Amino acid sequence: MTIDMKAIHDSDRTLVMGVLNITEDSSSDGGLWLDPAKAKAHGEAMMKDGADIIDIGAESTRPGSKRVSEEDEQTRVLGAVDALIPEGAVLSIDTTRASVARMALEHGAQIINDVSGGRLDREVPHVVAGHSESLYIVQHWRGWLAGSAGDVPDADTSVYANDVVDDVYDELMKQVDDVLQAGVAPSQIIIDPGLGFSKPSVEHNFPLMVALERFNSTGYPVLIGASRKRFVGAALADAGIDEPSMGSKDNATAAISALCAEHGVWAVRVHDVAKSRDAVAIGNAWRAFANV
Repeated sequence: MTIDMKAIHDSDRTLVMGVLNITEDSSSDGGLWLDPAKAKAHGEAMMKDGADIIDIGAESTRPGSKRVSEEDEQTRVLGAVDALIPEGAVLSIDTTRASVARMALEHGAQIINDVSGGRLDREVPHVVAGHSESLYIVQHWRGWLAGSAGDVPDADTSVYANDVVDDVYDELMKQVDDVLQAGVAPSQIIIDPGLGFSKPSVEHNFPLMVALERFNSTGYPVLIGASRKRFVGAALADAGIDEPSMGSKDNATAAISALCAEHGVWAVRVHDVAKSRDAVAIGNAWRAFANV
């Protein structure tokens, strides 16, 4: 089955990206999908629920996470890729390692989602450049993983000297420039302001969502990943909802997904696909009527 990745990149509707964490310690679903059969079943369930893309990650990026071995990451990722590609899945691989990116693309994955935006392993953009049909999500993040470069991430990565929107925009565009210099084509690039990454509070993240038009104006498709992030729970608590549950965070995420679709983002990355599928459908319809 041939998938038109240009059509995916240039989609005129907001897409839904379902999260498949094959990890021990992800904050909301660590350990649930480590078994290959369960990972495949969950991926298929998300596709049935309306996911346009499945984002496979085998290394947790929650605060304080330690790196998994390269071999373990490769084994987990390739097991899921080999299981889901025959089902017609569009697969995004959440990795910062060039070796994992290369193997996944060679096994049929179509998108590399690099949360370090090309900073942690400088070979990742070169790998993507060598697969011209693939897409590359360049995300903003300052912290990276503890032990990833032999050090604990800088505790001050969430301090923005100017304004969070200005600093994130400028830093993300510098990352894009570097990725282009590595040979990645503009038609392969998707940008992600990295909600929750080096941005722990509501005050860090809501301004970025309010500024979606600025990121859209770059001409690059924009991915937003707010699902189950700490700031979503904090915003609910600020609104008077005591001890927000996972379900209430998913409801709030769906609301964010609708707003993102109404503002024309390329895709939303979510854990509860069914809720955000419906929310995105309303946002897409709202945008269509607004543009008539």
